Amino acid sequence: MIPNPLALIAELTHRCPLHCVYCSNPLELAAVTSELSTAEWIDIFQQAGKLGMLHAHFTGGEPLARPDLTELIAAARAAGLYTNLITSGIGLAEPRLKALVEAGLDHIQISFQDSREAAANWIAGAKAHAHKIELSRIIRRHKIAFTVNLVIHRQNIDHLEEMISFIEQLAPERMEIAHTQYYGWALRNRAALLPTRAQLEKAVETVAAAEKRLAGRIRIDSVVPDYYARFPKACMGGWGRRLMLINPSGKVLPCHAAEIIPGLNFENVREQTLESIWRDSSSFQRFRGEEWMPEPCRTCDRRAEDFGGCRCQALLLAGDATVTDPACSLAPAHHIIELALAEANSDAAVSQPVSASSFVQLQRAENLWDYRTNPE
Repeated sequence: MIPNPLALIAELTHRCPLHCVYCSNPLELAAVTSELSTAEWIDIFQQAGKLGMLHAHFTGGEPLARPDLTELIAAARAAGLYTNLITSGIGLAEPRLKALVEAGLDHIQISFQDSREAAANWIAGAKAHAHKIELSRIIRRHKIAFTVNLVIHRQNIDHLEEMISFIEQLAPERMEIAHTQYYGWALRNRAALLPTRAQLEKAVETVAAAEKRLAGRIRIDSVVPDYYARFPKACMGGWGRRLMLINPSGKVLPCHAAEIIPGLNFENVREQTLESIWRDSSSFQRFRGEEWMPEPCRTCDRRAEDFGGCRCQALLLAGDATVTDPACSLAPAHHIIELALAEANSDAAVSQPVSASSFVQLQRAENLWDYRTNPE
């Protein structure tokens, strides 16, 4: 029997003030009018607690776009969940942070795009860098766990050591150095974001030196791109094995990108309970376990470690969600990864990603939230 899920990823909204060129959110975002209500989210947290979940990760989009966020944090804490806010920080001032902490917020994760203000604002598509620095100082005045997340890619990897020193000055308990993962807009911009092998090798050395230097003070977690790995990652700990993600309109997914897979129907929490979806839904069972696996996964010694890799990446790269993730060196479609790496390590690599204006135009077309109208 599959054990109960460990964590709930609550995508409260797809509205966001940033327009990051590496954004991995789906290209088709949920409209504001479809978002779950306060009462619906509160019921979800109660169900999650009864199902034995331990964590609630509040994300988006930008979760601060929800004026009821304090009430939602309190409801998750009341349900016995450890609460983690994953945010850009835009729309968060000290009074609201104080209210969130008093409501039961346990942990906050702030994203930074660079250590250099101009570059950070360019990557984010918004003038957010200075605010994030000030917010980090405010966070340290409160009894709350603090993580800084830094996404690295071809556009900033060459000054990674400088960025680590910058984050060190913000005094988080944890530093997450994550290479771009290629979904959504990040996949469209892959040619301008995927680093060279030489850049990656230097980055690995830089992170190792920082881990040694900061040991006992700041924990460093580093996520490297699948494209340079011999074997793929176990995406989300394996399909339908550890996590449940609920998108803004109530669809329950094994991961944030799962809706791109054709032929799968994902249940809505407005119509079914979390427990029934977790245990009985065809979508969560589709790639759970090993029965679905093709060769070489089916007889591979690593099949219980990486579960064949990411189903969404298999679809995006090979056109088929049922095949071995092309990131695996044993995959029949691994040549797709090799071609991408050859391009990244050649003179033909694209120098810059698509401009942030593309994201602004997309969001306006979808009638999404403008952070200037946020009630904060």
